[in-house]
Formats: sequence, structure tokens, C-alpha cells
Amino acid sequence: MRKVKILGLLGTGVIGGGWAARALHFGIDVIAADVKPEMEEWIRGAVANAEPALARLTMAPLPPKGKLSFTTDLKVMAQRADFIQENIPEQLPLKQRMLAEVSRNAAADVIIASSTSGLTPTDLQRDMLAPERFLVAHPFNPVYLLPLVELVGGEKTVQGTIDAAAKFFTYIGMHALHVRREVPGHLTDRLQEALWREILHLVNDGVATTGELDESIIYGPGLRWAAMGTNMIYHLAGGESGMRHMLAQFGPCLKWPWTKLEAPELTETLVDRMVEGTQAQAAGRSIRELERLRDDYLVAIQQVLRQYNIGAGATLRSLEERLYKDAATSHNATPAEPGKPLRLLDTVVRTEWVDYNRHMSDFRYGQVFGDAMDVLFRQVGVDEAYRDSGRMYYTVENHIKHLGEAKSGELLYVTAQVLKVDDKRLHVFQRLYRGRDDKQIATAEQMYLHVDTKAAKAGPADAKIRAKLESIAGQHAGLPAPPEAGRRVGRASH
Repeated sequence: MRKVKILGLLGTGVIGGGWAARALHFGIDVIAADVKPEMEEWIRGAVANAEPALARLTMAPLPPKGKLSFTTDLKVMAQRADFIQENIPEQLPLKQRMLAEVSRNAAADVIIASSTSGLTPTDLQRDMLAPERFLVAHPFNPVYLLPLVELVGGEKTVQGTIDAAAKFFTYIGMHALHVRREVPGHLTDRLQEALWREILHLVNDGVATTGELDESIIYGPGLRWAAMGTNMIYHLAGGESGMRHMLAQFGPCLKWPWTKLEAPELTETLVDRMVEGTQAQAAGRSIRELERLRDDYLVAIQQVLRQYNIGAGATLRSLEERLYKDAATSHNATPAEPGKPLRLLDTVVRTEWVDYNRHMSDFRYGQVFGDAMDVLFRQVGVDEAYRDSGRMYYTVENHIKHLGEAKSGELLYVTAQVLKVDDKRLHVFQRLYRGRDDKQIATAEQMYLHVDTKAAKAGPADAKIRAKLESIAGQHAGLPAPPEAGRRVGRASH
């Protein structure tokens, strides 16, 4: 299968907008097709609304953002795309007709996937040309933040299609879960549907309100589910004997009438209770406001889980490792331009970085300079493998000068000038700029000492690492010496 440079979207609703935002953020161009011209404005708005949350998801270096284009001509989209994701309404005859048409206009090696939440791939691929390249790729809203995508093949789908799709989705930061057998609703929606039916019964019977039922999840099992699924949690509930003891102890409860799997009738009374309950929970907040709240906590949860390398945090960590490697490869392929500092990091001021003055806190400046140095180290080969070998550069001196302010949401970038390199020392001068006006708002002068971590003392850097750093220092030799370099604290700068 071909390398995916352009993602084609058939349909631009909520799910299509989520696919676009995720793909664009990780450097994939998107061509979106919809029969309604007004959907171009909608999808561009959806991408813009997702960007603040995506910008905070990771500090790893990202490729240049992809470009978004729109067309009402399905044929144009199909002919340009390297991978096609269908997102039209859940109507089997409509999906069959549109997928068949797309398959007749797309190249034979272009994978075609459906975002369907419940229809089976065998039914969907029935009338397609080259149906072996079709699969279900079912995401979860918001697609740009939730990493899960269920991959389901039909009777005519070949394993190569599943493998290639998984590789693409992993590239854009997703967790590709191969569903081994096709069943209506796949895996996750079947589990969600069971919970949803029980909610409807409890509201219909007047046992609880929608708010009370949501509280029963968010303050209890919902917190556990973020990192461990029901099966692992129940395994823990069995103590040292695990799942076997849990089933022996609680198995008889399965015969008790605790649940009702048949859905209740959606009477007007039940509909009114559901609407009134969720409106009360919203407390006057708009859908966009609630979306931003949801996005903020999803970013925060994934970053916490990243520290423990579990669940969605493990997916995020794996994505970051790939991004760092790609950035290092890109740097090695294109050496630093003589006479110019390295541009190491582009980032954004996160909401949680802002202090009571509504500006970025002073200690966050140090974090940004540290993140930039991490990029430089990875570019020259000081990565996880190098650290695992027992060698690393440690900071021995750090002098930051604050020159300006940065507010929440503002774009920042960092440049670096390598001043001097020897066997054990690395002397670097960095500058932090505000993106909107290119104003320099801080500088950092840093001295690093190369350490043999196993011997717990300074030691010479690897010859290849030193050679790369010396090459950069040579390219920076013609730059003016920073007037702030070597400045003592309190000395006037003008």
C-alpha cells in the first residue's frame, strides 16, 4: 500500500472534522468532500476549534501542519487521496452506494475505510471495486484526542489492508485495535450500549436522574477505566488469586436481576426526562463550551497517564518517541544553515502555565528552554539509547534573563547558538521569541557537563556526538557573541 500523504474524507460532520484535525496536526494533507458547499466553513471551524487542545497534547517536535482543501466533487477527492475515510450517515444503502462509487474512482492501492459505529464491513464492501482494500476504522469522538480506532475486516478484506491501515493510524497517534471477528457494533459500542440501555431503564423507572447516573460513573469506575479496563479491575478485586477468586465470589450475582438488557420504549415522558436532566447538567453552558472543557480534561488525563506509560498515555508516549526520531532524522538530513542559530522548538503557552498576573510563570521559561535543549540533544544522538548506555549531559549552570511577557495561547519559538564544545563541556545560548511579533522575551545561557552515569562522574562524550556538536558550533562560529553571555546577575543590559 502507498505512503499516505493526503487523507481523503467522504463526509464532513463531527467525525469527519475530527479526522481532519488529527491528520492535519500530524502533517497529513486533507481533502474533504461533501455534497453541501456550506460544510467547508463548518469543517474549517471544527479544525480551528480542535487546535488549542491538540497544541497542548505533546511538546514533541511536530512536522509542518498539513493543508486542508474542500470539494463537492467526490471523484476529485477519490483521485487525489492516498487513503480514504468515509463518514456519512449510518444508512446501509447510502453507504454501499457511495463506497462503491468511491472505489471506482480511487486507485487500486488506496485503502478505503468506514467510520461506521455498527454496520459490518462485509455488508459495506458488497458492491465495491477491489473490496479487499476496504475495512471499518471506527474512531471515537473527539477523534483528534481519543486515540482508539477499531479495525474490522470483512469477508473480502485481506490482512495487508488491516496492517497498512494500522500503520497509518499509529503514525497519526492512534491506538489501532484489530477486532478479530465482525459483529454489529464492533466491541466498544456494544459495551457502551449495554450501559446506555441500563441508564434509560433507571431514568424511565424514576430510580435516578441523568446527573446522578453520571456521578455514579465519574466519581467511581470512570476514574479506574481511564487506565485499566473492567477485566483488569475485576482481576484486582479477586485479591492474590485474581480473576478466578473474583468469579467464584461474585459469580452468583450474575443470576440476580440487577440489569435489563432490553431497551425500554422511548416514550415522550422518557425523552423529556433525558432532555431535562442533561440540560440541568449543562447548567446553561453551550455545546462549544462543554467541548472545550471535555478537551481540556482529556489532554490532562492523557499527560498524566503518559507518566505511567499506561492506556492512552502509552499511545501518546509512543507517538512522541516517533516524533523525536523523525525530527532528529530531518535535522541530520538538512544541516544547520551557516550563519543562523538553530530553531529548536515551536510551542504554545498552555493555560496551566499562566500565573496570577495572567502571564507565563517564570519557572515555565526554564521548562521551555529545557524542552528545546532536549530537541538539540536528540538531534545529535543523545537519546534514550544513549542514556541507557550510561551517558548523559547534565546542567551545571543556567542563567535565564526575562525580557518580555507571554500570555495563554500565544505561540513561542526557541533558537540556540552553540558557543563552545570540548570533551566534557557544552556551552549553549538560547533565545525565546513570541510568535505574533517575533519579539525576544527571554534568553538562557547554559553550561552542560557530560557525565558517565554508571561511574557517577564527568567523562568524555561519544566521539560521534561530539563531532555533531562541533559541526554545529563551527557553523555558529561566525555569529556575533551574545552580549548577555557571561553576564553576572544584576548587570545592566543596556
